[in-house]
Amino acid sequence: MLVLPTTAPALPSVPALSAGELEELQRGEAVVTTESMGDGLTGVTGRIRVQAAADQVWDVITDYDHHWQFLPNVKESGLLSDNGREQEMFQTGRTGVLLFRKTVHIQLRLKGERPRRLVFRQTRGDFKVYNGEWRISDDPLGRGVLLTFVAEIKPDFFAPAMFVRKVQKKDLPGLLNAMKKRAEHLQPPAFKAE
Repeated sequence: MLVLPTTAPALPSVPALSAGELEELQRGEAVVTTESMGDGLTGVTGRIRVQAAADQVWDVITDYDHHWQFLPNVKESGLLSDNGREQEMFQTGRTGVLLFRKTVHIQLRLKGERPRRLVFRQTRGDFKVYNGEWRISDDPLGRGVLLTFVAEIKPDFFAPAMFVRKVQKKDLPGLLNAMKKRAEHLQPPAFKAE
């Protein structure tokens, strides 16, 4: 039997932060960039500073059974399987802009390196492509961590790339802020900035 090697998805490059984006991060805001990757693919990168330990942030990202309770637009979520090396999870959410609203379903296979990197790829759902990763790195501006989301997205329904980029710019800050709020809320008070 011939086994072909699997390759990681060709994710968008994570652009260096500009001075203005560093200021936004310093103020506690999410920084989101999008790019056209050709063939209908949209690259998206989102970053936010979180004043919590990497393990706390990891626990929030991987709390699949409860994402629906604290992530905006997520209506259902849960863990489907966990073999100790990989997990499979699902989410149902509502997204869109203006009059165009859509309920989307997604099932992801995830594999991680706790507490720094969680790679995901769609196995079923409403996207032709939905691959990416969460990265948790040291905060370049001080205490806590920098949470980064990077993905390539291509819907399996009609949506011009410009529309997909607009939805990501609208939705991703809310998701990042919800992750931040949850991780900082769970963090022991002694770690909080004074």
